[in-house]
Amino acid sequence: MAGSSFGTIFKLTTFGESHGVAIGGIIDGVPANEPIDVDAIQAELARRKPGQSSIVTQRKESDTVEILSGIFEGKTTGTPIGFIIRNEDHKSTDYDPIKEVFRPSHADFTYTAKYGNRDYRGGGRSSARETACRVVAGAIAKQILAAIGVDIVAYVDQVGTIKVGNEIDYNVIDENPVRCPNMKVAAEMEALIKEVRKDGDTIGGSIRCEINHVPVGLGEPVFDKLHAELGKAMLSINAVKGVEFGSGFDCVVMRGSEHNDLFNEDGSTQTNHSGGIQGGISNGMPITLRVAFKPVATIIKTQTTLTTEGKLVEMDGKGRHDPCVVPRAVPIVEAMVAITILDFYLRDKGTII
Repeated sequence: MAGSSFGTIFKLTTFGESHGVAIGGIIDGVPANEPIDVDAIQAELARRKPGQSSIVTQRKESDTVEILSGIFEGKTTGTPIGFIIRNEDHKSTDYDPIKEVFRPSHADFTYTAKYGNRDYRGGGRSSARETACRVVAGAIAKQILAAIGVDIVAYVDQVGTIKVGNEIDYNVIDENPVRCPNMKVAAEMEALIKEVRKDGDTIGGSIRCEINHVPVGLGEPVFDKLHAELGKAMLSINAVKGVEFGSGFDCVVMRGSEHNDLFNEDGSTQTNHSGGIQGGISNGMPITLRVAFKPVATIIKTQTTLTTEGKLVEMDGKGRHDPCVVPRAVPIVEAMVAITILDFYLRDKGTII
């Protein structure tokens, strides 16, 4: 299977299935002698892991990372970092009823059409469980980026029709299960998610991310545009249906005189409609992006679907699933952003730090 690697210099390759023995990865191109706090990696995994609150899947996984190589006495060695995360609470029998059917809007049909087989247990390789590996790599990238002053923050800014608005406090993002930077709005979002879950349904949402203190000059002007690669990174996350940068789709109703970011004497700009990227290259302003997630495909309702023999049948959804994916997707978005920015930084340097 191709397509299991991401990055050019700082490169992550992942392996494993949702209900296999373990998932894991190999990270190539990691600079040597970088201090790495493994507890900080584990803390990021805790933000993504299932079972952390009443509004996410109740699958119980410790998501304990085991570093196999590449880190010695708290520092990177410059060799590939290998790691695994063991699967502990997989109930594969939950998926026996879907063995011969294709779940609507899942990868079941396309996976089978491409490979001629599929691991039906929780989606196998196409499961979002694989994203835990990205969080490990992202946590390492975050620590290296922090040493050069880059910081990344993401949060849930919309669930269904409920939007966060302008009153934002980054300090409360991880103080509520939705990861919304407004406690009042977070409570409304949580109530909506619980209502949707009680109805056996799911709902979508969006995540906003800001990357501060990115050096000027990252990215290339043609095919390797910085926002093109960030877009690819976001769209590689399960359930993502759209990405926008800066003004995003709002730009279609603006005039150039409104949208242009006028300069200050120090090279910064008075506005940031460009979202920190111009001509595919970072301009030193905060990079801002927003990511849209669809409702989770598995719902606990009866639906008409297709069998592997080409017959239409009624199917009842079962298993443990998120009624809304965005609370757990926040650290995944941050991780993929960190991987991408560090990779471009190393590419710009042409060597390791």
